[in-house]
Amino acid sequence: MSVPYETAAYEPAESPESPEEHLARLLGRALNSFELPDEAIRPLDCALAQDSSLHSAHHSAGLHRETYRHTWLLADGTAVTLWELVHNTVPGSDPQHEVYVDEEELRAATARLPLPPDAPDFELPVLVTLAPVPAPRHVYAPDDSADHARRLLRRAENPDRPDGETAQALSTAFAHQITQAFGRPGRAGRQGLAFSLYEHAFLLRDGRELSLWEVEHTATPDGRHMCEVYPSEVAARDAMERRAARQR
Repeated sequence: MSVPYETAAYEPAESPESPEEHLARLLGRALNSFELPDEAIRPLDCALAQDSSLHSAHHSAGLHRETYRHTWLLADGTAVTLWELVHNTVPGSDPQHEVYVDEEELRAATARLPLPPDAPDFELPVLVTLAPVPAPRHVYAPDDSADHARRLLRRAENPDRPDGETAQALSTAFAHQITQAFGRPGRAGRQGLAFSLYEHAFLLRDGRELSLWEVEHTATPDGRHMCEVYPSEVAARDAMERRAARQR
């Protein structure tokens, strides 16, 4: 019987492994790890997060074959997947592990296994969803991002700026991206007022993304520029509306 799996727990450990530890364990048990190209393995040394799932399995006449998908999230926002094939060649024998860098190699290795003639063809699902390691929607640049976050929060003049918990989380930021957001609220920009909205997106060491929204404007009594920082785009745009309304 062959059963495809979308997601399933794979060898749960008593305590979570780091991405580096999981890679070392995977390569340590693989019979063909010496054949893997260095350029495919080297980037995984700096992975931020890792996810594994059982992809498919076949058990028949004392023989078995399972395939596992191992995916790492890298600091640049890309994801790298390795495919593990676990099988026995003689009924009751110890399982053997092999690792491949792409699906074509995995298919070829699976076809060589001594499975019964009625074993179904190996097929990979077209759609794969790995919720634990979503690809970031930003293109980050590694920089002194924690210091950038501190300076941004320090110059914010609004009393409802992000709290200390947010500042603590941002102390682990190592990359960020700044983009200007457009589509100002209706009243913002009238009466000669200047409003600008920026998203400061940060990538944290644990793989999370956190954004701060900066409003720069001249809706002040003396017309000077003022900086306000909010935890969401909605809060930032609401603040722009309120500031513009007071100047009518």
